Amino acid sequence: MTGQDLSEQYLDGYARILAEVSATGRRLTRDEIESRRTFGEQAAEAGYGLRPLVSAHLTAARAVRSHGPGSADSTLAAVQQVIDAFAEGYERAQHLAVRQEEATRREFIDDLLYGRSDLGRLAERAERFGLRLSHAHAVAVAEGPVAYDEGAPVARQVEQALLARFGNRNVLLTTKDGRLLCIAPGHEDEVLPYFAKQAHAATDGGTVAIGRPQHGPGGVVQSYEEALNALELAERLGLDDPVLRAADLLVYPVLTRDRQAMADLVLGTLGPLTTARGGAGPLLDTLTAYFDSGCVAAEAARRLSLSVRAMTYRLERIHKLTGANPADPAHRYMLQTAVIGARLLDWPAKDL
Repeated sequence: MTGQDLSEQYLDGYARILAEVSATGRRLTRDEIESRRTFGEQAAEAGYGLRPLVSAHLTAARAVRSHGPGSADSTLAAVQQVIDAFAEGYERAQHLAVRQEEATRREFIDDLLYGRSDLGRLAERAERFGLRLSHAHAVAVAEGPVAYDEGAPVARQVEQALLARFGNRNVLLTTKDGRLLCIAPGHEDEVLPYFAKQAHAATDGGTVAIGRPQHGPGGVVQSYEEALNALELAERLGLDDPVLRAADLLVYPVLTRDRQAMADLVLGTLGPLTTARGGAGPLLDTLTAYFDSGCVAAEAARRLSLSVRAMTYRLERIHKLTGANPADPAHRYMLQTAVIGARLLDWPAKDL
């Protein structure tokens, strides 16, 4: 748009206002100020930059001053009022556009992750956000000490780091239910680990789970659900790894696929521990530490802040109550599987 076009479309009536103000010294009326706000909104909605628009206002003001008498102070005050009102309308339209874009983005993310839209239509909308749903995608989910908000400093920091490292590689960063999500093409192997590193560093902690690459329009949902399940497993099992890969945790869903069978194993193997003084909890913690330390009693004792003698006593007590010896390879697999099942099923806190 040329300067003349700007003058005709968004400066309509401006020269007349300045001429009257310069001659009379009056201030702008409420209707005149509102008309400038309207022009500012229209210019923003049309996609024009604010800088050339302000320049056009100043150029028109110089033309009015050079051809007519009047007070320079009054004219400058009027120019200030006009530009201020115009900029206010411009910014108001921009803020509205940003909110509408955020709402559109949020609706798309909800439909994408919950599968509430026609897949063909969803694929069309996805291209607007740089996703090609016919290809494989993987999702990483970051969960921190506090909830992540859209546009919050942590989200912006991670997004800037990704852009600086990878540029525009069809990566979508968003938030969902207080978590930070990164959706990336399945073949971009470096993106999600880098996202995990940045998200962990930005919160000085937190956990990131990475789902496996999945194909098709429903692949994003599957990978997202895998990442969520990995976070849930980490909480139940007390895993403290900052980065969890769903591919490395596939054994746990397999173990709990038949929940009743796992419950029977837990009760049948570990149920006798409930008769111990203090209940099953301390002895279950003993087994957990023992297996997590590679069945090294001294290391398990250190983790539990016990003496080796106290640790040995607990292991003997478990052997006596359950009939299974944790130190015996023939019994170890059954006991360890039962311990994992107990943690997954939140036993003994919950009845099975």
